[in-house]
Order: sequence, then structure tokens, then C-alpha cells
Amino acid sequence: MAKKEKPYRYKSSTPLHINLKKNAALYLMVLPGVVLILIFSYFPMYGIVMAFQNFRPLDGFFGSQFVGLRHFRRLFEDLLFRRAFMNTLWLGVLSIVFTFPAPILLALSFNELKHNKYKRVAQTISYMPHFLSAVIVVGFLMDMLTVDGGVVNIWISALGFERINFFLLPEWFRPLFIGTSIWQGVGFSSIIYLAAIAGINPELYESADIDGGNRFQKAVYITIPSIMPTIVILFIFAMGGILGNDWQRILLMYNPAIFSTADVVGTYVYRIGIEGGHQSYAAAVGFTMSVISAAFLVATNYTARRLGETSLW
Repeated sequence: MAKKEKPYRYKSSTPLHINLKKNAALYLMVLPGVVLILIFSYFPMYGIVMAFQNFRPLDGFFGSQFVGLRHFRRLFEDLLFRRAFMNTLWLGVLSIVFTFPAPILLALSFNELKHNKYKRVAQTISYMPHFLSAVIVVGFLMDMLTVDGGVVNIWISALGFERINFFLLPEWFRPLFIGTSIWQGVGFSSIIYLAAIAGINPELYESADIDGGNRFQKAVYITIPSIMPTIVILFIFAMGGILGNDWQRILLMYNPAIFSTADVVGTYVYRIGIEGGHQSYAAAVGFTMSVISAAFLVATNYTARRLGETSLW
């Protein structure tokens, strides 16, 4: 019986000190990014111990009282946290359903434009909202939707309907949030898909032209299958961040009148941890959400690996 060959693994024959000296410029370019990740992503992980303590800033991490799982028990008994969690999950699901496919459709549309100058102008316009801050976006939205003098309410009144106070009605929060998310991010997010489309072999389209395929058929049978690995990878990341809503923008949009739909975990932690001073409880909430997000990521990656050939690991 033939022996199973071991997979080939590349091993560098260059000693480490020589490699560092040879590529010193490249390592120096990477160094600032590595330092930032260490400072703002890895070092703060030690703060997880707060979730198991009755943390007091004066006592620090080592002097604060250890309370075990007390904050986690409180978390699962807290009705306000349950509401915030369900609102967060709902916004995440709506983002997957509406926000995630939007840049794919936009990239496919741009790919079908034959006039290069018009295509470049349209792409530039679609990218611009991404560089606006959340404060500016919410400010524009409030000016357009205000009851007195807002453009939208002026049109509604002109059509004979009663004006709507959008920011005081809970049922309007989710459409406004998802709509602004699509408007602000669809253009910039489409860049990845446009890059994937640019890497498709042109001979595939030429063969389709010979066979009489139209634009829709080429998009369905060539473009989409060719960029499917990119779509799957980004979908896995999106599922991992399904609980990571843009709570800063939500904080600017919401008020107590719409807490029933607008209060998410991020704003809940802000009120409890920052304004209320319950750092340990806020840390327990953050740790729980991180575990749930990791579970979503692992489950999605496992499903993608079972159903296809593309996955993160």
C-alpha cells in the first residue's frame, strides 16, 4: 500500500536576522500597524477580568473584589438587556438582508456600464458618502425629516397627508438606520467586488458572446460564480459582526421615545458603563457579546466549508 505523501511546507533557508536586515524597509512600514493593533486590540483584552470583579478604579485590576459570575447572572435576568440584545440582533439581520447585497448589485451595475467617463463619475459619487462622519449624516437626516421645514414632510403635506415626526416613532427607526447604512456604505463596499470582477478572465465573456449570451446571462452564469469566493468570505465576516451595529450613529439618532426599537447593546453599555459607572457589568455584557459573535463566525465558516470550497479556515 502506497504511503500517503505529506503536504509540502515551505521553509525559508534564510536566517531570521538576515531576512530582517534585507527587508528592513518593509518591516518598518508594517511596524506602526502592528503597534496600533497591540495597543488598541490586544492589550485591552486584559480588561476582561473586570467582568468577574466588583471593579473600582481606585483599587485597580488587582485590588478589586472578585465576584465570579454575579454580573453574568444579572445580565441574563435584566429585561432591558434582553430588549437591547433583540434590537441588536434584528438590526444585524436586516443589515445582512438589505445592506450586504447592495454593494454586490452596485458592482454588477457598474460592470455593465460601457461609457468609461460616466462610470468613473458614478463610482466617485457613490464613494463620497463613506467619508462623511456619522454626525454629518444624522444631521442631514434630521434636517430633511424635521416636522417643521423638512423637505420630506413638505412633500408629504403637499400630497395631502399628515406630517410625520420620524424621530419620535419607534417603527421608523430601523428603516432610517438601514437606509442611511446603505447610502453611506454601498459605494465604498462595492470596491472589493469590482476588484474581484476585474480579475475575471475576459475569454469567458468572449465565449459567452459567441454562444449568444446576453448581459443578464453573462452576469448570472459568469460574473456571480466567479466572484462567489469573495462574496462568501465577506459574508462570513458580516455574520461575525452581526451584533456589531454602528451604535455611535444610533446614539445620535435615538431618544427615550424610541428605545423600544432603537436601544441596542452598544447604547445600553454606554448608559450602564459610562453614564452609570457600572464598569464590571458593562464588561460582562461586552464579553458575552464577543462570545456570541465568535459563535456566529465559527458556525458560518463551518457551514460555508461544508457547502462549498471557500472558508476562512
